[in-house]
Parts: sequence; C-alpha cells; structure tokens
Amino acid sequence: MQSCETSSDSTDDPLSSGLRRKRQPRIVVIGAGLAGLSATKSLLENGFTDVTILEASDRIGGRVQSVKLENATFELGATWIHGSNGNPVYHLAEDNGLLEETTDGERSVGRISLYSKNGVAYHLTNNGQRIPKDVVEEFSDLYNEVYNLTQEFFQRGKPVNAESQNSVGVFTRDVVRKRIKADPDDSETTRRLKLAMIQQYLKVESCESSSHSMDEVSLSEFGEWTEIPGAHHVIPCGFIKIVEILAHSIPESVIQLRKPVKCIHWNQSVSKEIERVADHNSDRPEEDQGYHVFVECEDCEFILADHVIVTVSLGVLKKYHESLFHPGLPEEKVMAIQKLGISTTDKIFLEFEEPFWSPECNSIQFVWEDEAESESLTYPEELWYKKICSFDVLYPPERYGYVLSGWICGEEALIMEKYDDETVAETCTEMLRKFTGNPNIPKPRRILRSSWGSNPNFRGSYSYTQVGSSGVDVEKLAKPLPYTESSKTVPMQVMFSGEATHRKYYSTTHGALLSGQREAAHLIEMYQDLLQCRN
Repeated sequence: MQSCETSSDSTDDPLSSGLRRKRQPRIVVIGAGLAGLSATKSLLENGFTDVTILEASDRIGGRVQSVKLENATFELGATWIHGSNGNPVYHLAEDNGLLEETTDGERSVGRISLYSKNGVAYHLTNNGQRIPKDVVEEFSDLYNEVYNLTQEFFQRGKPVNAESQNSVGVFTRDVVRKRIKADPDDSETTRRLKLAMIQQYLKVESCESSSHSMDEVSLSEFGEWTEIPGAHHVIPCGFIKIVEILAHSIPESVIQLRKPVKCIHWNQSVSKEIERVADHNSDRPEEDQGYHVFVECEDCEFILADHVIVTVSLGVLKKYHESLFHPGLPEEKVMAIQKLGISTTDKIFLEFEEPFWSPECNSIQFVWEDEAESESLTYPEELWYKKICSFDVLYPPERYGYVLSGWICGEEALIMEKYDDETVAETCTEMLRKFTGNPNIPKPRRILRSSWGSNPNFRGSYSYTQVGSSGVDVEKLAKPLPYTESSKTVPMQVMFSGEATHRKYYSTTHGALLSGQREAAHLIEMYQDLLQCRN
C-alpha cells in the first residue's frame, strides 16, 4: 500500500521540501500562445492547482491572431490546420463544430495551400503578360519533381554534394535550371519564362518556410519536417477559436496579461535573489522557502516557482537570451538558438469594392522576367516589393468580400513593416496594375497587414532548420535546465516548449500545442505520487 506521508528521511530530496510544507508545486508558464495554453490546460486537468501564465501582450493566442472586420475573419497569423489524420488541432476544430462552414474549396490537399483549391493560379510577368497555362503546368511538374528530391537527403540518407552548399535554394535552383536549359523542345521565350519562374516558386517556398531565402534552409535536414496526412483546413470563424477552446477551462485568474518577464533566475542564483527580495518583503510567508526558480517581471514583481515553462519564440530567444536567463544558458543551448533559423512571413490583405480578377482566378503570382538568371533573393530597400511572391484570392466572396492576401517574407517583410498603410497599399496597387496590364485597377478600400518581425514579443513568424543546424539542435533547444543529474539538484527547473522545440512539427500550430502537452506530461510524471495523494 502506497503511503501519502512524507518521510523525514527525505531531507536531501530536492523535491521533498515543498511536499513537507503541504503545498502544490508552483508552475509559471511564460507565454499564452498555443504551447503555453495547452501546457496549462494539461496541468490543471491533472490536478495541479498552482499554475500561472505570464503573457507580455494584451491578448492570448501568440502567433494566432484573428481579426474580425464586419462579417469576415482574417488571419494575421496561423491560417491552416495542416493535415487532419491525428492532428490534435484538427480534432479540436472538428469536435467543436468549427469546420461546419468550411467549404470543399477550403479543404485543400497539396503542398502549397491556397485559400481555395478551386480555380486557377494566374502567373503574370512584369510585362503584363499571363504565362500560358501549359507552360506553368510543365514548370510546376518539374519543380515538384525536384522538390521531392530535396526530401530524400534526410529521408534516405543521401549524401549532399559540395556544389549545393547544403542549401535547398542552391540545390533547387541549380537542378531546375539545368533541366530547363537541357530541354530541346522549348523555344527561347518559353525557356526564359521557365527560368524566371524558379525565383517566384522559391519566394513562395520561402514564405512557407518563413526563411529570408531558401538558400538559408538546410538541404540535409529539410526532409525531417513531417507532414500530417489529410487535407489542410481553413477555420471560417477564425483560428482564434482554437485558442479560446484551450483557454475555456483555464480560470481567468491564472492568466496575467501585460506581464512581460525581465529575467528568470534559476539553479543556484535563486537563493540569493530570494534573500534579496525577502529583505524588501518581510511579510512573505514561511512557505516561500523551498522554491527553486525566481521570475523577475518588468513591472518589478517577483514570482517564486518550482518550475518555469518558457514558450517564447525562437526570435525572442535569439534577441534576449543573454538577459532573460541568470545564470546564462549553457553553451550547447546557446549554440542551438543561434544555429536554428527564424524569419518573418507577413500577409497583406487588400479589400476592393469590386473584383478586377476573373472568377476562375484563385491567385496572382508575380514572375519577374529579369530574374531568369538571378542567384540572390535579396533586394535593395527601395525594391522591397519585389519579394511579394503572390496575392491569393480569399474565397468564398460571400464571406470575405473581394479580398486579396499578399505574401512577403524575410528582410523585405521587415522593410514593409516600417512603411505606413497608405504607402504599402499604393505600392501593391502599382504592382497589380503592372503585372495584370490593367492601369485602371483602383486603390483598395481597406488594407490589413501583419508585422511579426518588428513585434518585440515575437521577432519572427516561425522556425526552420537553417544551413548548419539539424534536428539535434531542436532537441537541445527543448532540453530542460539544469542539465546536471545530481540528486541534490531539482530537475526541470526551466523547461522549453513552442513550435521551434518540436523536431518533426516545427513551424506548425500542432507542433506548438503538442510541445506544451509534452512539457506538462514531464511534470505530471514527476509529481504523480503527490497528485494521486491530493486526489
């Protein structure tokens, strides 16, 4: 028979001090995105009662941000549920009736998701010409064939040759370019169009990977990212509904908004900080002794905890890790933070009074003919708009009105974020006029856009495996602190979750959600005896 009493012989057990004081472990979760909310929900459901979420911004959801304008909901962040078979986000949506209004066109099966699979993508050149459909199809088949080759380096352990520089972009551009030039059946005009389309497709790929350029994405690791089988789904009422479902069972008192964290003091540093705070807080109860982590907030509040789950983005860790942790992070984790990649993918929504595009058009893809032999996808600041790869048509119009969604990524997205709405709207309108050959396209009646790169709470959209990094670095990022396994050291004082910490599903909402559940499961296992006794 198991005893729920704490033995006096356990004084050297680092977990025993809190138990002897008859208190629950205190868990502080930093960030109220999908990872933080899913971790908190799991902890509460399994009997933890002392859990607090500290969220720097004035809202929950993190990189899920749905904006409702009139009768339509627009996604500044996460848009698609990627895959359905076994996807926890899909099952949350399905079980709660969020997909009842999703049209067949919004259930797309394919590598690149548009807002609707119905219709045809119009590939237009900067000379105002539409590339013939058969040329686009021929190029797309070739590109997808080479894309499949990029997956094989990881999945089949194929060696990477020096010419590719272990870069998805370099490899793809080189192989596709050689095959196009070797095709004897194409005219010179067709060949030039296909060569120009390489850069456009790589821009789309960069937006999907949230990299500045596919040249920066590791070829040897590209195939480790795992796609969940099944269709991609759009949630018509907004992805934020997934956030609200997760938060529904979390008491409001658990979530503290506008509560940025300044520093997490862990391991041996915490005792000194507690003594310092105790000098200023003489009424602090006796039970505060025995905590192992000390969270210092920007508003000068000090919160003691047994465990902290850090869910901030990789972009925030890259910028602030030196000041955010005391003592500093182990070199192994710092190296992982530096090696892994994160960049910015932004959306630009343009709403028009009437559509200037044909009913069959589901997207406008920008192909610059002068980029047929280009190697780089970096532009001077004044040419930032050349990084906009496309505008998708939001569908159905009965829900959204006549709206286009533009995509831009990398350093050019950061430049775009610095301009005002009027400038961006005017620039996009001029691009649309140029590529459609229609000088009479009016300016949009409204613009809405994201700014993930310049937002200090995110500093980027989502992560990718940069050249020089690997899935091992993802695991190092996820590894809890301290690393030591000493019997006198409390394990898992500082834990890490978020999409960047999931080796197979990084960059996705399901990766974020699962990473939060993963860290919660570690604590549930650690305290299972205590939780059973409380119940």
